[in-house]
Amino acid sequence: MPRLRARWRRLVTGLVDRIVAERHATADAVVEAPAPVQPIDLTDDAAVTEVLDLVERVGEVVLASGTAVMDTTTQIEFIASTYGLSKCDIDVTYNSIRISADRGPKLPPATTMRVVHYRSLDFTRLAAVDRLTRRIRRELVPPGEALEALDRITSAPHPYHRWIATFGWALMAAGVAVLLNGGALIAVLSFATTMLIDRTNRVLNRRGLPFFFQHMVGGMIAAVPAVLVSTYGHGIHADPSLIIAAGIAVLLAGLQLVGSVEDAITGAPITASARMLEVMMMTGGIIAGITLTLRVAEMFDASVPTVDMSPGRDLTNLPLKLLAGAVTAAAFALACYAERRALAAAAFSGAAATIVYLLVQHAGFGPVVSSGAAATVVGLAGGLLARRSLTPPLVVAVAGITPLLPGLRVYRGLYALLDGEQLIGINQLFGAFAVGCALAAGVTLGEWIARDLRRPRIAKRFGTIRRPRFSVSRGAGTRRTS
Repeated sequence: MPRLRARWRRLVTGLVDRIVAERHATADAVVEAPAPVQPIDLTDDAAVTEVLDLVERVGEVVLASGTAVMDTTTQIEFIASTYGLSKCDIDVTYNSIRISADRGPKLPPATTMRVVHYRSLDFTRLAAVDRLTRRIRRELVPPGEALEALDRITSAPHPYHRWIATFGWALMAAGVAVLLNGGALIAVLSFATTMLIDRTNRVLNRRGLPFFFQHMVGGMIAAVPAVLVSTYGHGIHADPSLIIAAGIAVLLAGLQLVGSVEDAITGAPITASARMLEVMMMTGGIIAGITLTLRVAEMFDASVPTVDMSPGRDLTNLPLKLLAGAVTAAAFALACYAERRALAAAAFSGAAATIVYLLVQHAGFGPVVSSGAAATVVGLAGGLLARRSLTPPLVVAVAGITPLLPGLRVYRGLYALLDGEQLIGINQLFGAFAVGCALAAGVTLGEWIARDLRRPRIAKRFGTIRRPRFSVSRGAGTRRTS
């Protein structure tokens, strides 16, 4: 009987281990790289090169999607250690990945470098690479087979048609307009304007126009309907400046603000500086496009949309705003080709960010503190929800903060500068920058809290091989040493 009982215990434990392992995201696994369970021959140059090519291409996809340098480095180191390259010097910067693998005292190090030539908010590809990383850890996939799987991931078409992505951006703009107390007319105009912005920029992108000018064109298109409504829409009780604010929020959503601030916080100043400079340049392009349109409108005696300096977010129509926050976050995730199971997580994150922001602001705190508190909740939710939907936390976190992007504050600052009120304008623009940094810093803190709460421990050591063991607790399950 004791032997039979022990055999049943081992069988049940193995089944539980496998089920729980399937339900854990990479953020739970990539904490400490395990001892190699299927090491390659370090004297075989071809085998070492194959592994380095694999880890560099995984790092390329992760970095291009906006992941911070430290998380990218950890994922590269994890995969390399799984195949036996446990002593690697990894240098990840804004657009390059360099790896030097130590193969022992009698062999020269293997060094390689890869340049990241693109930036792509493709959350489906990011999630697929996340699953491949867990599969490498769980199934000990040979390097050649892993490379073939990675080729299929990077060459696969988008899961949705591009028109669906355009619809996602447009729906996001409509949601932002509702959050800013815009009516149905403003939401519809914001929807149509953003759809035109996205389709125009796709054409310009195919022609190779630099992104700065694409954002400039986007700002110009966002300002045109606002000027028309302000000039000819007499008797219409609507605030046309909210159309511009929604367009700015959509254009800002595609920038790598979260990654830049997270890099600055976690000790990657070079990449942080490069990403922040890119964010500032693209924002400058948006402002330049709006400014040009408004100046041309003044030349033709058209009416420039005025702006109300009172707070644009309050507790009025709270259920509607919660719905708008959820729709805004889910629409952004859809526009970035997120998987269907990630859309619900993104919507929940957006609604949570909206309610926390409104409640903290109603308690008497300013927009910077309110944004930071809401983003912390979003980062925490992203880290925890990612374990249920097996979605990288970046997808949920970046989508969750989109309802809080300071599009209206940017336009307020721009309007004040054009009106000769330099002090107010600079104050508003600096406030917008502070809100953006608070959002990114809050996401970073929330993700750290989530990982610290759910940090797995390396379990039983069997010889030189470490095997992860799990135990089930309430919720998603936690790892423990056994």
